[in-house]
Amino acid sequence: MMSSIKNSDGIKIFSGGANEELAISIAKSLGTELSLSEVGKFSDGESFVKIGEMVRGVDCFIIQPTSYPVNDRLMETLIMIDALRRASAGSITAVLPYYGYARQDRKARARDPITARLVADLLQTAGCDRVLTMDLHCAQIQGFFTIPVDHMLGNPLLVKYYQEKFAGNKEDLVVVSPDIGSVKRSRGFAEALDISLAIIDKRRPEANVSEVMHIIGDIEGKRCIIVDDMIDTAGTICNAANALKEKGATDIYAACTHPVLSGPAIERINKSAITELVVLDTLELPEEKRIDKIKQLSVAEILADAISRIHH
Repeated sequence: MMSSIKNSDGIKIFSGGANEELAISIAKSLGTELSLSEVGKFSDGESFVKIGEMVRGVDCFIIQPTSYPVNDRLMETLIMIDALRRASAGSITAVLPYYGYARQDRKARARDPITARLVADLLQTAGCDRVLTMDLHCAQIQGFFTIPVDHMLGNPLLVKYYQEKFAGNKEDLVVVSPDIGSVKRSRGFAEALDISLAIIDKRRPEANVSEVMHIIGDIEGKRCIIVDDMIDTAGTICNAANALKEKGATDIYAACTHPVLSGPAIERINKSAITELVVLDTLELPEEKRIDKIKQLSVAEILADAISRIHH
């Protein structure tokens, strides 16, 4: 049972501008309220932050996924960390439910940047003492930091949803990994549900374009659950769903932690063979993206419990 936290306990929860709804839910789960802060822009587009409470000696937590517009959200986070550090905060934890630039985690080609490391360096240089995040695109990013990184997992929340949805009716269910890189995550998902696993082997000719090649495993006449860490333009997940349908799958369900859903994603999902897409609220889902096919679950209690344990 998570203990209730009050601001007088030496802890304060701040929100950037990226997902205030999640920040409010986290604070509510902790039995407290958001601390006062203001995030905005000067007329020339520069970001500014104002901290509205005393933070001297206090454990401060900043809730801020690096969602669209990514560079603005990242800059807001850095400025807020700097403001809290200069106000003598006891400790500063950046709660990044979604860690942006995580896809650039290595040099895939000559002269490529490793932007995931650059973001880690920026956070530490700004004065961050700890990072709390969820489902990094590449788990090794934890090693880019010299400060503690708490890496939460979204799978248990999604597994629980499907256990309840298909309780006593799992005989024809199969988990599908949309690509080779997601096999480990999908295997854990399948083991937790105690069902079989299939894998889609695909070739990606260029960025944000995917082409389905082969399906490894038996999916004919089965209900499939495609599991991934994030959905950006939805090309991979929709191509996978359509390929599964063509190969004889009956119903296609999809799940991911981070609903980036940029560009043509919503249109593609609407037109695809996907019956239902379950996402978490690590990223705010604007009204225009809240379509009937998408169901959103909250990570507020998971992050609130982590914050409580870090503080205590």
